[in-house]
Amino acid sequence: MITCHIENFEQHLPELKALLPGHYRELALNQDQVPLDPQYAVYIERERQGGLLFVTLRDAGELVGYYIGFIAPGLHYRTCLTCTTDIFYLRPDKRKGGAGLRMFQFVESELRRRGVQRWFMGSKVHMDASYLFKLIDAEPVETYYSKWLGG
Repeated sequence: MITCHIENFEQHLPELKALLPGHYRELALNQDQVPLDPQYAVYIERERQGGLLFVTLRDAGELVGYYIGFIAPGLHYRTCLTCTTDIFYLRPDKRKGGAGLRMFQFVESELRRRGVQRWFMGSKVHMDASYLFKLIDAEPVETYYSKWLGG
């Protein structure tokens, strides 16, 4: 059974690094121009400052998925503690049985516990996961566009 946990990002970074390439291959745009090269030091610093939520999904102890969100007062709404989703992933072979929904419900519970008032989450258009957001009663509020400007 897949279980959800709040864990230390820095401590579990080696495990995360093993899953990130598959996540990148499945979802990232412009892979031939933009190599996977996360700024791990920034994540670690945000975690040390209390502004990072790292939720893991484990199957018999093995890391099979994760959620990373940044928590801070909103830039436009200073008194509104906000969580902005950075990335989330569940290995394709583990996507049956409601693990993704349980992860988002777990994240919501933790955000409420931390006093977060607004939670932003998004989905890639080419790999739409917005059905998960609808299951937790989130509402669509904005659409982002991307355009590759590099050489």
